[in-house]
Amino acid sequence: MELSVNIDHIATLREARKELFPDPVYAAVEAELGGADGITVHLRGDRRHIKERDLELLRQIIKTELNLEMAATQEMTEIALKIKPDRITLVPESPGEVTTQGGLDLLNIKENLKPYISKFQDNNIKIGIFLDPTPDQIKEAVRIGARYIEINTNEFSKNPKSKDELIRIARVAKAARREGLIVHAGHGIDYKNIKALLSLSEITSYSIGFAIIARAVFVGLRQAVREMVNIIKGGG
Repeated sequence: MELSVNIDHIATLREARKELFPDPVYAAVEAELGGADGITVHLRGDRRHIKERDLELLRQIIKTELNLEMAATQEMTEIALKIKPDRITLVPESPGEVTTQGGLDLLNIKENLKPYISKFQDNNIKIGIFLDPTPDQIKEAVRIGARYIEINTNEFSKNPKSKDELIRIARVAKAARREGLIVHAGHGIDYKNIKALLSLSEITSYSIGFAIIARAVFVGLRQAVREMVNIIKGGG
């Protein structure tokens, strides 16, 4: 079981005052020292938090795995091919949204993702798709060349006591594994609601940001990450 820590909100705090600090690169190092298996950042079209310079420095500094969340656009593809993260998670992106509103709808998306994915595969970059927990999209994810999916856990996170949402996630996770896809999960996960998800053995990695950064305000980032790692890996 692995944890990738999303450090976007460190950059959000920096951009609130247009300062040089707090530095997302320093945050990434602290997250790794806390036991993170990877670092996740989302480079948005409006550059509201993470910048290209952050990506360049992260690529040089971190010792674990760099996961770049991005929209499937020509601009982002060119940046990604320059930086060469370890993996890329393709996500939908809408102007003005506070956070990602849902998964990619592979059945109705107008953009042809295969040309982008082929370029990434040619550069040995693992490709994943951020999806809502709907099983009918799994075969399409396989068809376009995804190596893994990240299940959108937002609805579950809003109502973690809902057995229906947990069942939806479990069905998608099982369907994805049957098709040979690796299964990740993320969005809205915190120190409490993650415990229900840990019963799903098909999920092998979690991407968590806001809850960890919020906890870090009180205990420090290294400790906040360590606490989440202990929960995920059975130590706490």
